[in-house]
Amino acid sequence: MPGRIRAHAFSWRHASRKTFALSGVDLDVAPGERILLTGDSGAGKSTLLAAVAGLLGDEEDGEARGSIEATGTAGMVLQDPDSQVIASGIGDDVAFGCENLGLPREEIWRRVPAALAMVGLDLPLDHPTRQLSGGQKQRLALAGVLAMGADIILLDEPTANLDPAGRREVVEAVDQAVTETGATLIIAEHRAHHWVPVVDRLLHLTADGLADIGADELPTPPALPPAVGVPAGTPALLDARELLTEWGPPRTLTLPEGTSTVITGPNGSGKSTLALTLAGLLEPRGGVLGYSEHLCRGLSGPAHTWSSADLADRIGFVFQDPEHQFVARTVAAEMAVGGGDRDRIDHLLDRLRLRHLAGANPFTLSGGEKRRLSVATALVSAPQLLILDEPTFGQDDQTFAELVGLLRELTAAGTTVASITHDETFIAALGDQEVQIR
Repeated sequence: MPGRIRAHAFSWRHASRKTFALSGVDLDVAPGERILLTGDSGAGKSTLLAAVAGLLGDEEDGEARGSIEATGTAGMVLQDPDSQVIASGIGDDVAFGCENLGLPREEIWRRVPAALAMVGLDLPLDHPTRQLSGGQKQRLALAGVLAMGADIILLDEPTANLDPAGRREVVEAVDQAVTETGATLIIAEHRAHHWVPVVDRLLHLTADGLADIGADELPTPPALPPAVGVPAGTPALLDARELLTEWGPPRTLTLPEGTSTVITGPNGSGKSTLALTLAGLLEPRGGVLGYSEHLCRGLSGPAHTWSSADLADRIGFVFQDPEHQFVARTVAAEMAVGGGDRDRIDHLLDRLRLRHLAGANPFTLSGGEKRRLSVATALVSAPQLLILDEPTFGQDDQTFAELVGLLRELTAAGTTVASITHDETFIAALGDQEVQIR
């Protein structure tokens, strides 16, 4: 029986926060209904999904008001698919949730291949999870939810970090799975148009609660100034020749000084590994990787041998998962770790719309807020080179446009920027140079 969801005047405040992440939400989702949930970054979409899934915790974790009830079993696929990969093989990974439910072994291994087939993941059960692309990991997480027999499926930004092919794969897999199971579905997404054909209803979340909207009211990508190209004779800040990393073939590329380069290509092609190597966070396995004297400023040797302080002073890096770079208890303390002066920290907090969160725990922020904080911390020391892995993840139109504007200001001031991205609007605005990875 598909699950039903009801909420009345539901509010939630994280224990470390003064303001409510959700306030006065009323919701009635019929069994088997398919909902697309939109809302600005920080509006509380992830919090609402976690509430439906029963994942918000007790009074030690926060304060709840009103009521929320979901009948049946709820399964949630998180924003970052890597955070849900448990086992080394895909079969064991899908079986994990069933094992936690105490299902008999025979029933588990009946469900596992059926769930994988339902999401179109046609691979051997012992196929290594580390070899999956981003789209495949999303389908794997969905298979795990289906194998558990979820009556309610909750998806949090499931296609945000996927290339167009991976995005289509996930949409088709979700549509097929929900059609076959009849489960109730809620999808939270910023760039939501590709979900419209497979849902019944669109809801928009604001500080005033939830409102039904039409497809014509969905946000459209912002109009931004186009990329400016790379002027002839621009010197290279970074030069890689036949660079061999931990994943993929040797690569040859340059990053022109004071320009913006976008690094594109299919999920699983090695873009993140390449970026980490360029940033001095992974040791190259072969080839040549050189930096200009403008960046080295007297340092010698490969960047991965520099001290952490020297590296951070020259190269800023924004990880695909922003939580990987959080080390402090509050947003303000996180900003201070980089050693920047107070005026610069205040400027970045204001510019990236984080001032009101200065006292909050970074791990309680929304996905979009975490992304903006990770960008801010990378900029505190004013590095000559900034490398970003999926920088626009979780951003609404306004914060997306502001982030693009900030990166363009950096290049105009002489900073070299390189970004891994699948976002066509971002590429059009900041692709002075495009490096395609295959």
